[in-house]
Amino acid sequence: MSYTFFDFLQLIGALGIFIFGMKIFSDGLQKVAGNKLRSILKGMTKNRLSGILTGFGATTITQSSTTTTVMVVSFVNAGLITFIESTGVIMGANIGTTVTAWMVSIFGFQMKITPVAISLIGIFFPFLFVGGDKLKNTAEAMIGFGILFIGLEFIKEAVPNIQDNPEMFAALDSFTGFGFASIIIFVFVGTLLTLLTQSSSAATAITLVMLFQGWINFPIAAAMILGENIGTTVTANIAAIVGNVHAKRAARFHLIFNLIGVIWMLFLINPFLIGIDAIMQKFVPEVGSIFDDSQEARAAATLGLSLFHTTFNILNVSLLFGFVPAIIRLVERIQKDKSDGDDAFRLQYISGGLMSSPELSIAQAHKEIELFGKLIEKMHFSFTGLLMKKPKKNQKFLKKIAKREQITDNIELEVSEYLTRLSGTNLSVDATRRVRSMLSIVNDLERVGDIYYQLSKTFEDMMELEVALPKEAIDEVAVYLDVVLQAIKLMRQNMQNVNGKVDLDSAIMMENRINERRDEMKETHFLRLQKGVYSAQTGVVFMDFITRLEKIGDHIFNVQESLAGKKLKTHSEMVVGR
Repeated sequence: MSYTFFDFLQLIGALGIFIFGMKIFSDGLQKVAGNKLRSILKGMTKNRLSGILTGFGATTITQSSTTTTVMVVSFVNAGLITFIESTGVIMGANIGTTVTAWMVSIFGFQMKITPVAISLIGIFFPFLFVGGDKLKNTAEAMIGFGILFIGLEFIKEAVPNIQDNPEMFAALDSFTGFGFASIIIFVFVGTLLTLLTQSSSAATAITLVMLFQGWINFPIAAAMILGENIGTTVTANIAAIVGNVHAKRAARFHLIFNLIGVIWMLFLINPFLIGIDAIMQKFVPEVGSIFDDSQEARAAATLGLSLFHTTFNILNVSLLFGFVPAIIRLVERIQKDKSDGDDAFRLQYISGGLMSSPELSIAQAHKEIELFGKLIEKMHFSFTGLLMKKPKKNQKFLKKIAKREQITDNIELEVSEYLTRLSGTNLSVDATRRVRSMLSIVNDLERVGDIYYQLSKTFEDMMELEVALPKEAIDEVAVYLDVVLQAIKLMRQNMQNVNGKVDLDSAIMMENRINERRDEMKETHFLRLQKGVYSAQTGVVFMDFITRLEKIGDHIFNVQESLAGKKLKTHSEMVVGR
């Protein structure tokens, strides 16, 4: 046997080049797609059919069904889409992943793509250093495309030659003589190969190379493809471990759906493969049967394998489409909801880590910030209840504020860490600006949470010292709280328009109104002190309330400046319409 350990290392290196090229190609495509990818993902919520198209489109862009399904699990975990809505996207991802197989089989085996790939790298390499973001992203995608096929060529060269290594072929061939049992064995081999490479695209490429080089025959290659359909579900199931019950159900659905497909195909695999062979002979009659062992037949067999992959997944989706509700019920019985109601107090959108696309990662982080804004509004209502409700509910509100203040600390820490990791990736200028803005926003929102907690501690001191504000002072604070609430509502509304126009004019009006109201309350405060309406100690409490509420207004305005990507530094700029 002439195959050495050094030769094996070359094979691993060739596989690494292929996967690296696939990643660069995928990242470049996603950056080029940008907002379009987000638009595609919006189609998830319409119906199951549009979900299939969404899954197909997203997987075609990401060049990875694993990426799409992990993304879907994250969105289900976040509540952006429901478990039922995710099922269509998962089915579409299964079809979308077959695009890679066609790309590899056509360009990698039917034509000499390496000179073209190297030429592509030569053409687009200079654009990495000049031009706008779109041109750079396109250049990145094309360079990734070139590296991908150079890696594929290296894999073909690094796979041991049958003639020179008969012992290896004999060892492999010994597993192919058990009839149907051999098919089952290689389904497991395909699953294991996908787990090892963590990429169904890479596993498919290896299978195509093995078929092209004659190491395996067409039925064995088809069995490996079926195994790769199972293996590709594992990553999403791993991602769902940290998710809620709905995310787990989405991942389990993917596994069960693909398992059912593999099972029914195993019963029909022989007549199905004969049908694929008949189709190939009709369109490529000169090469004969794809079951033959000639070089021409093996090259045609790579196309036949891609046809098998696509036909199987389309048929599986078509056959099981009507049974999806039954599969959903089965998944819900397997993955029961044991929620204790604490899901609302954990990160929802970014718990699964960075997405494959910076655009999607930023979108997830922004959704988390929107929830942060909602939490701030809840803290405002809790403090309002503390001040206005009956004293017997004071402890309830104090505990709520203390608990939520701790949550704001955790959110700021985790979102900031997430954004810091994201900033270390290859971001566009616009994406970098947005990440910086979001870091500023979470800092301001955490400060607002701190201030509400400080206000609650001031109220606690009032209770211990038995200090009571007069009714007119409480009424003034109530009006001030309502003004601040309007500012919070405007902030949350602007948060939803991150890619649209931020209503900064209204934000300026609210900030001016908060400041004017503060000045008015100071005037009435000094009048009450002069008239002896309340003591200096009570006056200190009152001033603490209005000063801290005004600080909250400042931080809310800072958030809206960050959303708009504009910092107003001077008083003259705080005029509406300037």
